[in-house]
Formats: sequence, C-alpha cells, structure tokens
Amino acid sequence: MNPTSDPTASPFGTVFCKYMSTARSSDNGYVYGGEVEPYGDIAFSPAAHVLHYGSALFEGMKAHRQADGTLAIFRLDDHVRRMQRSSISMRLPAPDFDLLRTMIIDTVEANSREVPKPPGSLYIRPALVGTEPNIGAAATPSSSALLFIVNCPVGDYFKGGIRPLTLLLEENIPRTTPQFGMVKAGANYAMALGPTLDAMAATPGIDQLLFATDGGISETGAANFFVLDDDRLVTRSLDSSFLHGVTRASIIELASDLGYVVEERSIQAAELQEWALKGEAFLAGTAAVISPVGTILAKGESIQFGDGLPGVNTMKLRDALVQIQNGKADDGHQWLTKVAG
Repeated sequence: MNPTSDPTASPFGTVFCKYMSTARSSDNGYVYGGEVEPYGDIAFSPAAHVLHYGSALFEGMKAHRQADGTLAIFRLDDHVRRMQRSSISMRLPAPDFDLLRTMIIDTVEANSREVPKPPGSLYIRPALVGTEPNIGAAATPSSSALLFIVNCPVGDYFKGGIRPLTLLLEENIPRTTPQFGMVKAGANYAMALGPTLDAMAATPGIDQLLFATDGGISETGAANFFVLDDDRLVTRSLDSSFLHGVTRASIIELASDLGYVVEERSIQAAELQEWALKGEAFLAGTAAVISPVGTILAKGESIQFGDGLPGVNTMKLRDALVQIQNGKADDGHQWLTKVAG
C-alpha cells in the first residue's frame, strides 16, 4: 500500500486498499470461502497459462460515496455479466453470477473506510487469469483459473483533472486483437501500449491515441469516443472490434432522457473537422467518466473543437451522470447497488 494522506492525489490505480478476495476454479466452479483476505501477492506456477499465452481478462467499475453517507456500486450487475461473457470468449472457466457479485460486494464492504468522498471514488478491479501449469498449451485453454478482486481509492484518471484532452488520430495500427475487441482482455491493452507510447514520444502533449483503423473511429486506449452538439449525440454502433462500455450505455440512456437525438453509427475521420466547427467531443469510460476533448491532431492538422475548452453539452452530460453516481439525483434506471459502508 502506498502511504499517503490523500490517495486520490496519487496516480490512478497505484494505491491499494487493505483487503482483497480470491477464488480458485474447481470441477464444481470457483471456491470462495466467503471471507476477504489481506491485500498481498498471489502465488501460481511459473508455467501458468497466463504467463505464456496471455489468458487474462478483467473488469473495472466504481463504488461511490452517496449524498446520505451510504455506499453504492454503479451498474454492478452489468459489469458482472460482461465479465462472464469475456471469460467465455477467452475460454476460461466462467464464474457464477452470484458468486462474482458476492465477492465484489464483500471486498468493497471490507474496504468501505477507504472510499474517498466525491469527487473521489473506489475503483473495483476483478481479474481472471489462467493458472494451468502447462507450457505446451498454446492451442488449448487453461483448465484452471484464479479469480481475484482488488480495490483502489482513486481521483481523476487523466492528470490535471477535468480539462480538454488532446488526441492523435491513428488510422493504420489496430487498437485491439480482432477476436477480442469487445473483451476486456489484457492483450488488447498490450496492443495499444506500444503505439501510444511511441506517439507520445513523437508528439509531446497528446493524452491518448484515437484509433480509426478502417477509417471509422472506434475508441482510444482507455475509453469510448463521442461527438455531440445541442441536439445530437453520436457514437460508433456496436460491433466486435471495440469495447461495449457500460459508461457508454449509460450516457446513451441519459442523453435520450435529456432530449438529445442519439445516433449509433460509424463516425468517419473526415467528419471531425465539421463536428469541430459546430459541436463537441468527449471520451467516456469507468475510469475516465466523461472527459472533454479539446483538440484532435490528424494528418498534420490540428482540429480544435469550439474554443478548445470543455463543451457545455459535454459538461451537462457529465454532471447528470455524476449526480446519479453520487446519489444526488434520482436513480430512475436503478443503476446503483447499495452496500454496507
């Protein structure tokens, strides 16, 4: 644990809570003793499938301190279901819905004293890795797996808080491995890491790459992409090439509630200049929440959205989402799961 009086001031995901939970697969499902354990290292074989063949996936969600002092997890069941789908896609033993849900709640409740006040939150990271000790299993799945959950008190994902981000358009290198685009697989993040670091070194000041491999914009390495104006919200329609974000789905519903016309369709790179003249852009994800985009660098051209500052509509949507997450607005969609704490 990283000692600090304000964990939200540390880089996102670098401070860990006191407790975690683990469960190992068996012939009868995952074995969880019903008790959390102290946060610490995990042991498995150096021949474990995950170390050689990348059988790793994860989820990311948040618990928020409510206006009345209680604690709630945002869209818990949706994240549990997505992790189940991911495990099936990765050919790992799928955890039972109720077991995974219980483990997440148990871990959050055990760490409830470490949940920061808004605008901070508790980041929840369930992960699943293949543990079968078999280095000859390149063409076969791991028959055993380890499921574990850790928590982090966090502040803003992007350094500098809520500020206009600068993105660099990438039209050649894919963001994800084709088979697992919609899965939170470790391989997808490894795919984006090198190109992102190279781009940041070559173009100082950018925050993320915006991938548009087929000419149609998909996502950055950390979030889904949206454009909007006073009337419309547009984001890429779902396919298997990019992550089906839970925050993305929430924003679509909220935008509809607020009277925006929602379009789910391909967004072509050639459209960006037109949107910049009349509208706004932002990124959305569990970690990023809603993060405004000020500038996109594309083919040597700097495309600035409006005056380059966070847009009015972007901040309107962000406020509507955060108000629900923090219990300051009516949870009409029943997205919050109250837990002890």
